[in-house]
Formats: sequence, C-alpha cells, structure tokens
Amino acid sequence: MPTPWSRSDLADAPAAPKAGVRMTGVTKRYGHGASAVTALDAVSVGLAGHAFTSVMGPSGSGKSTFLHCAAGLDRPTSGTVHLGTQDLAGLTETQLTQLRRTRIGFVFQAFNLLPSLSVEQNITLPLRLSGARADRDRLAEVTAGTGLTGLLHRRPAELSGGQQQRVAIARALITRPEVIFADEPTGALDPDTALDILTLLRRAVTDLHQTVVMVTHDPAAAQHGDHVVFLQAGRVVSRMDRPTADAVRGVLSGLRGRN
Repeated sequence: MPTPWSRSDLADAPAAPKAGVRMTGVTKRYGHGASAVTALDAVSVGLAGHAFTSVMGPSGSGKSTFLHCAAGLDRPTSGTVHLGTQDLAGLTETQLTQLRRTRIGFVFQAFNLLPSLSVEQNITLPLRLSGARADRDRLAEVTAGTGLTGLLHRRPAELSGGQQQRVAIARALITRPEVIFADEPTGALDPDTALDILTLLRRAVTDLHQTVVMVTHDPAAAQHGDHVVFLQAGRVVSRMDRPTADAVRGVLSGLRGRN
C-alpha cells in the first residue's frame, strides 16, 4: 500500500470546510398512476462536508436512487437537492453536466473505465471533457497516492480489478471535487483489495479533506466512515455516528426484520 499524498502541497492543504449535500423533501417516483413506484419518499437529510458517510439499507430501500438524486445524476420528482449552496434544481442539463465534471467525483462498482484509453487518459478524462488541461504535479501526486505510478501507459484490460478501481478513484480526485460519490466501490473486489480501496477513500477524507458519500451493503466497509444513513422503503429511518461493523449489522438486521 503506498503512502498517499505525501507532498506538503496536498497532504498539508488547509482543512477548509467542504460543501456538504442537503436533501429536503426529496421524492422520486418512477412511472405513473397505479403502477408508479416510489423509490424515495420525502427524504430530508444533510450529509456533512469533509466527512465519510455511508448509505445503507435492505435491498430495494432506495440506496442507488438516493445517490443518483444527491449527485445530480437524476432529478427528483419533488423536493430539493443542494450541493453546498447550489440548488441543483435550478440548473439546466448542460449546467448539471458541467457541475458533475468539475465539482463531483464518481466511483462505481463496475469501474466505468474506457478500454481504449490509457490509465493517464482515463484519469484526466473529466478535465479534458470540461476543456481544462491536467496539471502535471497534480496528476503525479494523485497517481502516486493511488499506487498507479508506472502504470499510466497501460490500458484497463492490463490491470487487476483493484488497480482499475484505483484508476477510478484517481479520476474522481483529479478535479479536486467537492464531493465524491461511490456506489458499491468494493462490491466486485476480494476482501484484501476492498480494504485497500476503503483505506484510500478514508485517506482522501483525512489527508485531502474530501467529502465522500458511499452506498454499500457491507457493514465492514461502513465502519471506515464517520456516519451511516440507513434507508428503508425509500425513507431515512436511522443514523449512526462512529459506526462499527457489529453496530451496523444490528441495525440492518432490525430493518430486514420489518420487511
């Protein structure tokens, strides 16, 4: 495991408060009439900046929809979502796309790397899409911190699953986003590799003062965070600070027992 972000220009960056996410009365329905499905039901919750928050709940509880609405990937049927002071509802689709490229980072279970691009090209893709050029010092620090130095010219097919997820994390970090959203980032990885990825996300918060919001089903993953938000049937039903795996398992067991 590399020592991430060891140079002072990153590791010693001021711990200025990062923008959090606030959802107020957010409802998301799919379909119409009697066949409509309510995935989120009047959700109001704040997700702290400069913190690592996990979102958990039984299957079908609305976790992925929660993340998609919070990240501006999907518009809620009603209610508001704020990234810091920015109301996402007030943005056009073009403005939302620009916001996702510059102020939000994404890490997904399936990595979502472009197979025809090199590691370096995949990492810097958000910058190129927004018309910016990669700062070479920033690229060097992000790749060193994620253990990718020496791999920049490889293609994704030449990497292990853990290395591909490191590329996804580096891509999420390269724009200095206000929030990183991670959707089951360790779901396709073996336990040891998953631990490395979770440690990287934890250090992104601790060392780089990032904000991380992670959807996960794994109590062992959630204990790497600062807070847990529990969903059931599209509603926030519980919250936990300083989570442990055993405490999270207990809450999840109780929620499953209500189904």
